[in-house]
Amino acid sequence: MELISNIPSGPVQNKWDSHRASIKLVNPANKRKYKVIVVGTGLAGSSAAASLAELGYQVDVFTYHDSPRRAHSIAAQGGINAAKNYQNDGDSIYRLFYDTIKGGDFRAREANVYRLAQVSVNIIDQCVAQGVPFAREYGGLLDNRSFGGAQVSRTFYAAGQTGQQLLIGAYQALMRMVGAGKANLFTKEEMMDIVVVDGHAKGIISRNLVTGKITRHVADAVLLCTGGYGNVFFLSTNAKNCNVTSTFRAYKKGAAFGNPCYTQIHPTCIPVSGDYQSKLTLMSESLRNDGRIWVPVAKGDTRAAHEIPESERDYYLERKYPSFGNLSPRDIASRAAKQVCDEGRGVGPGGLGVYLDFADSIKRLSEDVIRERYGNLFEMYERITGESPYKQPMRIYPAVHYTMGGLWVDYNLMSSIPGLHVLGEANFSDHGANRLGASALMQGLADGYFVIPYTLGHYFASTPKMNISTDHPEFAKAEQDVRGKLSALLNNKGKRSANSFHRELGQIMWDYCGMSRNREGLQTALKKIPEIREEFWQNIIVPGSGEELNQNLEHAGRVADFMEFAELMCFDALHREESCGGHFREEYQEEDGEAKRNDDDFRYVAAWEYNGDNNQPILNKEPLEFETIKLAVRSYK
Repeated sequence: MELISNIPSGPVQNKWDSHRASIKLVNPANKRKYKVIVVGTGLAGSSAAASLAELGYQVDVFTYHDSPRRAHSIAAQGGINAAKNYQNDGDSIYRLFYDTIKGGDFRAREANVYRLAQVSVNIIDQCVAQGVPFAREYGGLLDNRSFGGAQVSRTFYAAGQTGQQLLIGAYQALMRMVGAGKANLFTKEEMMDIVVVDGHAKGIISRNLVTGKITRHVADAVLLCTGGYGNVFFLSTNAKNCNVTSTFRAYKKGAAFGNPCYTQIHPTCIPVSGDYQSKLTLMSESLRNDGRIWVPVAKGDTRAAHEIPESERDYYLERKYPSFGNLSPRDIASRAAKQVCDEGRGVGPGGLGVYLDFADSIKRLSEDVIRERYGNLFEMYERITGESPYKQPMRIYPAVHYTMGGLWVDYNLMSSIPGLHVLGEANFSDHGANRLGASALMQGLADGYFVIPYTLGHYFASTPKMNISTDHPEFAKAEQDVRGKLSALLNNKGKRSANSFHRELGQIMWDYCGMSRNREGLQTALKKIPEIREEFWQNIIVPGSGEELNQNLEHAGRVADFMEFAELMCFDALHREESCGGHFREEYQEEDGEAKRNDDDFRYVAAWEYNGDNNQPILNKEPLEFETIKLAVRSYK
C-alpha cells in the first residue's frame, strides 16, 4: 500500500492557505449533481453535513440514535481550545500548534496540526454566531480557563456542558438543511458495511435498528464521523453504544488503520465501584484548574481526608511537575496516579483512587464562585457517589477515554480508499500519541466546518463521476456479507451473552494493553484474544430475530468487531518499541520513570493494512517530518 499524504509544500504557516487557493473546485450548479453520505451526527458529522448541504450537495445523514442530539459529543464537559488570546497572556496560533505537537509527544503531522490551530479562531466565531452560550467575563468578552499541557488560558467553555451546547449549534445548522430539503436524515440506522466500486467508496449498507430492515445507499463519496473505539476496553468514559464497527469494516475493505494502540487514559474519572458497572463517568479536566490532587504520604493510611494534616499529604503532581502542576497533560497525570496507587498510597475502596480537593479554592474564592464554575459537575459527582465535593475531596482514578488512533487519512481527510473521508475522532490525524484536553471538540468542528467543504470538492473535481445504482453487484455482495454475519450470530445457540464476552475481552485489554504495556503482556494478550474470539463464535447466544428491535444483536455485532480489532491494537503496541504519549511501554522509560521515545526508529505513523482473516496485518509507514519544530524530550517539569 502506498501512503500519499498530499501535504502541501512551503512553510507550515502557508500550507493551508496555498492549498485552498490551488485545489480544484466544483461550480455551484454541478454541486447539486453529487450525493454525499455522512455517517455519524456528532460535532464532526453534523457540522460537515450542514456545511456540505449549505454548499448545494445532496446529503444523506445516518445516525443510530433517535436524534442527532444524542451523539456522544454531547458528553464533553470542559471546553474547546482556540488561539484567540483574549486573555493577552501570550497565546498565538503558533503556541497552540506547538503545545499540540508537544502534547502528542511529536507523533503527529506538523501540517495537520498547524491547520487545526489556524482554523480554531474561526470555530469560536462560528459557534458564537449560532448562539452557543459561552461563559463571559464581567465586561462581556468570552471567558477562558486553563487546561492540561498549556501555560495559557485558551479553553472556551459553557459551564460543564460545552459539548452539549456546541452540538446543539451544529444540530440546528443540520436541521435547518433538513427542513429546507437539502439534507435527508436517517435515524436509528446503523452502518454495517462500506461499498467499494472500482476502488472508490460509493455507498453503505445500513440496518434499521427498529425494524431490522437492511438497505443499500449509494453516493459519490462517504464520510465517516463515527468517533473512537475506547469501548474495546468494556469500561470507559464513552457512551455504551460507542463502537469500532464502521471504521473497522472500512479497514477490512482496504482502508489503512493508523496508530491503533494510541489510547488516552483520562486522569479524572470516578473510580470503578463494582462489577455491575457497564461504563465509567468522567469528571471534567477543567476541575484541575481549582482542585489540588493529592494522596497521603504514608502507605496504607485509611484516615478520612480531613484527618490528614498538610504535612502528611503528597501533592505529587505539584511536586513532580512544578511548571504545570495539576495541569500536567492527561497521560502524565494518569501514570502518576497509577504510580502512587501502586505504591499503596491510594485512597478509597481497594486503594484505587486519589483525592481532587477543592478546600483551598473554596477558602480563597468562596463556595459561591466554585459553584458558579463547576456546579453541575459537583452535582453529578454527588448523585453518583453520595458525597459532596464542597465538603470533602472528590475521589478520582484514570480511565479509558479518547482514542488518538483511527483510520489513516491524507491532508485532505481522505482514507486510503478514494472517496472515503474520515473526520473527527474516527481518523488518526491531529493528536499524535496523546490528545490535549479540550482539543477533541476543536478537531471535530475544524474538520466539519472548515476543512472537508474544501477538500471534498477537490476529490469530486479530480475524479470522473461514476453513475452507478444500488443494483451494482458490489452492493449485492456487501449486503449478502452483512446478512451472513447477522445470520451467523442469530443461529448460534450457545450459552454466553455478548456482554460477558465483551467484559472478558475488556479486562484482557486493560490488563495487557492499558495504561502501561510490556512485551510479555502483549504477547499474552495476542494468545488469549484469538482463544476468546473462537469461543465467541462457538458459544455466543443472541435471542430474538433480525427482523425486529434486537439490542442483543446490535451489541453482538459490535463485540464481534472488537474481538478482531483488539488483536490489531496489540500488534501495534507490540511493534512500537518505545514509549510516547498514551503508549507507555514499561521496557522503555527514563530513570525517573518518564516515557522514553525512540525517534530514530519510530518517528512514523503506523498504518496497518488488512491481510485477510487470521493473518497478521501488513505494516505500512508514513515518516513524520519536522521542519518547523525541533524534536525534544517532552518535559513538563
